[in-house]
Amino acid sequence: MGNNKTQYAIITIAFMALIYVLSPILMPFLSALLLAYLGDSLVGWLEKYHLKRSLAVTLVFVVIFSGLTAMALFLVPLIEQQISALIDKVPSMIAWFKQTALPWLQGRLSFFGRVDIEKIQQALQNNMGTAGGFVASALGSLSSSGMAFLAGIVNMVLIPVLTFYFLRDWKVMLNKLHDFFPRRVEGKWLGIAKEFDVVLSAFFKGQILVMASLALIYSIGLSVAGLEFALLIGLIIGLVSFVPYLGLIIGLVLACAASLFQLHDASGIIPILLVFGVAQVLESVVLTPILVGDKIGLHPVAVIFAVMAGGQLFGFTGILLALPVAAVLLVLLRHLTQGYKSSDLYL
Repeated sequence: MGNNKTQYAIITIAFMALIYVLSPILMPFLSALLLAYLGDSLVGWLEKYHLKRSLAVTLVFVVIFSGLTAMALFLVPLIEQQISALIDKVPSMIAWFKQTALPWLQGRLSFFGRVDIEKIQQALQNNMGTAGGFVASALGSLSSSGMAFLAGIVNMVLIPVLTFYFLRDWKVMLNKLHDFFPRRVEGKWLGIAKEFDVVLSAFFKGQILVMASLALIYSIGLSVAGLEFALLIGLIIGLVSFVPYLGLIIGLVLACAASLFQLHDASGIIPILLVFGVAQVLESVVLTPILVGDKIGLHPVAVIFAVMAGGQLFGFTGILLALPVAAVLLVLLRHLTQGYKSSDLYL
């Protein structure tokens, strides 16, 4: 038994090390695996109506990538337009900040002593110039890099191909995984695997729908409130909303700052606060309970820690994997706790 545990530990450590080494190339495989996981339930539903799996897989594959392509064709021009408008307004934003915001801050901060506004302006100009040069050089190197362009093209081609194969062979992969379980604990591990599926399904299907709904709600609401960059800010909120309160905080700061730069006063803050209030009520009362429920069970502190730890260990790939892995580990921890509480050591 001791040798078996040592072997399992060695296998686990080797697997984690392999993920760490291969993390730069895992993105297309993880993306394809996620799309296949989301599409497999639809394939199973079509199979219930006596469609052959090959035909069901083809139909689901076409639906998924037609939807993604249509979404990209619709959103990319709008996002590009808003980013171009934002870049055009940067000089006027800097001028307003120097002429209006800094003098206002000078008056409010006089309680703490005299603030050298000229030094602040100079520091801002230097940092703006440095940041602008960094962004320009990064964009220039990205556009001129043949390897980066080639990697993007390879991923665009590879993700659909991998998704099709994962969808087609999903049952085969599950059966092989089933056969891998030790026969003595097969029933127990199958039960745990079903809990994994419930948790991951709730996270991927529910959380993605919540993120998309929040992006839509905030984009429409901020647009109605008169904010010029409503779509851009709404998408940012939706993307980071998987971390509790992070989307709310970042979105509120960005929306208020954009309103101040756009109107040059605080008259647009109240409508923005109303939009955020309505969106938060919808998220907590309607979206999260219906689409996600309490199946994930991760505390907000655990979510933040998991995302930060994943990013620190594996970069952007780790950020994407952090919450699913944390949800799976929570299921394992729950079973380990139950085993411990029924052991002689606890009793």
